[in-house]
Amino acid sequence: MHIEPTIHHLDHPVEGGWIEVVCGSMFSGKTEELIRRLTRAKIARQSVQIFKPAIDTRYDDQKVVSHNQNEIDSIAVEKASDILTLLKEKNYQVIGIDEAQFFDKELLNICQILANQGKRIVIAGLDMDFAGKPFGIMPQLLAIAEYVTKVHAICMCCGKVAAYSFRLTPSKQKILLGEKTEYEARCRKCFVKGNLNLETDCKEVFKDEVL
Repeated sequence: MHIEPTIHHLDHPVEGGWIEVVCGSMFSGKTEELIRRLTRAKIARQSVQIFKPAIDTRYDDQKVVSHNQNEIDSIAVEKASDILTLLKEKNYQVIGIDEAQFFDKELLNICQILANQGKRIVIAGLDMDFAGKPFGIMPQLLAIAEYVTKVHAICMCCGKVAAYSFRLTPSKQKILLGEKTEYEARCRKCFVKGNLNLETDCKEVFKDEVL
C-alpha cells in the first residue's frame, strides 16, 4: 500500500497568508512556542515583527519573554489598531502577537486584514481566565485561525495534564498579571476542588487520596 509522506504545514507554506493560534493555560509553554516559531522564521531569513500588549510588563517593558527567560524583541502597543499603524508601509512576512487575550476586539479584524495580505500571523494567548471561562477575544481568534495548537502544563497539585490557570489570591478582577505566587497550573479535578476549598491548600485537600 502506498502511503503519502507527511508534510508539516508550518514547514511548507501554502499560497497566501494564514493565522496560527497557540493557546493554553499559564505555564503551558505558549510564549515559548511563539518564540520558537518566530525564531525559526528569522533563521529562514523571513522578515518578522512581534507585538505584545503594553499592559504586560512582568519581565520586560518591550521584549516578549517566556517563563524560562527565553526572549525575542517586540513592540509593546496600547491597543490593537496600533499594530496596523506600525506595520503601514512595512513588508513583514511574519507577524507575531503575544498575550492576545489582553487585546481589544479590533485585533480580530486586523489579523484578517494581514492574513489576507499574504502574511503569516502567529498568535499566543490564554484560552481561559482564572474562572475557567473563555478569555476575551480568544474564542473568536480560535474560530478564524487556520491552525490551532493547544499546549498543556503539568498540574502543580497532582502532576496530571493541566489546562486551567488557578488563581491563588482572593482577587476577582479579570485581569491580574502574575506568576507562580499568584497562579498555578491545574488539571480539571484540582481546579474544581481548589475553587470549592479556597481556604485550603490543594495538597491538603488531596492528602488522603490516591491520584
